[in-house]
Amino acid sequence: MLQRRWRAAVAIAGWIWIVVASPAAADQPESARAGDTAEPAALRARGLYLGFSLDYDEAREAFRQAIAADPGDPAAYRQLATVNWFNLLFQNGALLVDDYVGEAKQKVKRAPPPPDLDGRFHDDIGRALALAERHLRERPNDPDAHYQVGAALGILASYTATVEGRVLGGFHAARRAYEEHEQVLELDPRRKDAGLTVGMYRYAVSTLPVHWRLLAHLVGFGGGRERGLRMVEEASSYPADARPDALFTLIVMYSREERYDAALRVVGQLQHEYPRNRLLWLEAGSTALRAGRAGEARRQLESGLSKLSQDPRPRAFGEEARWHLYYGAALVALHEAEDARRELGTALTMPANDWVHGRAHRELGKLADLSGDRSGAADEYRLAIRLCRADDDTACSDEAKHLMATGYR
Repeated sequence: MLQRRWRAAVAIAGWIWIVVASPAAADQPESARAGDTAEPAALRARGLYLGFSLDYDEAREAFRQAIAADPGDPAAYRQLATVNWFNLLFQNGALLVDDYVGEAKQKVKRAPPPPDLDGRFHDDIGRALALAERHLRERPNDPDAHYQVGAALGILASYTATVEGRVLGGFHAARRAYEEHEQVLELDPRRKDAGLTVGMYRYAVSTLPVHWRLLAHLVGFGGGRERGLRMVEEASSYPADARPDALFTLIVMYSREERYDAALRVVGQLQHEYPRNRLLWLEAGSTALRAGRAGEARRQLESGLSKLSQDPRPRAFGEEARWHLYYGAALVALHEAEDARRELGTALTMPANDWVHGRAHRELGKLADLSGDRSGAADEYRLAIRLCRADDDTACSDEAKHLMATGYR
């Protein structure tokens, strides 16, 4: 049975692949975003910008137009598959870093994906991979041909983990994705964008216990925590397709390293580039809470809640409960008990994963402690432990156990 840290590393890798190997819309001219040209690159850039902005239907249409403009380009098929994958994760409520920095089982509980979306994903990623493999056979020394193959395989591997719930099911595809992007760097060391994939996996391997790290090396994965992080940082400043992908990846890495100032700077940059993506304000609030900065969390969440109230687009599963949970947690930390209790109570009335409700009960336990009600606090902490354990949220259950013993002040 895999060790917990290995499972967590694989889950993190899966989240990172949500955004890997897509073109950088934020660097495109306004004409490309407006869709006033039929050039495939401009259409793909528009599709990515819309996808990162949570406008999934419009993103799909842009990628379909890109495919029509250049049916032989694997990138557009891959990006269409990616937006369908991202939409599935959105519907399932896998929204933030918090969903991926905890523990993950080898086989994760998942509702089966809708057959139509699942079929479309596999059709599109299969077409992307077939085209990329053909290009690689024709141009075996072309760095971009290796890059396209690795990108398609990486997305397929992580779809298997994050949607189908089989963390190890995509292992072989993930290993080859890593190898293909290492080959890109060997052929052209200037391709810092390929360093995103290699660096991400190097970092993930470095977090494993020694024996699992050795096994990872034996099957082809390199390690090196600092080196991996540095490669992703270099990709985040390299003017190529992977730049925004690397920025999202850094949020995960910096959060795991408890470098919250750096994580918040990256979130702020992405807020500027994708202002319609309200989830970036939820991420900022969550990150500020992990950093112990309740005032900053409150400001970010209030801005995001204002956006949410004016946004008619669909909500993710459990999204509204998350907004009220994090806002309530910020108010608990600020000792604003009445408003905090209202927000947490609202979170508990809304559909969400067990761990979200468990964390709400943990915060209610803190409020009971602040009022001197140790018995009531213990009841809330016990409920938090049960619910959080049900979803393998060990950070929550461990904190609740500690609070049962020490109380909250």
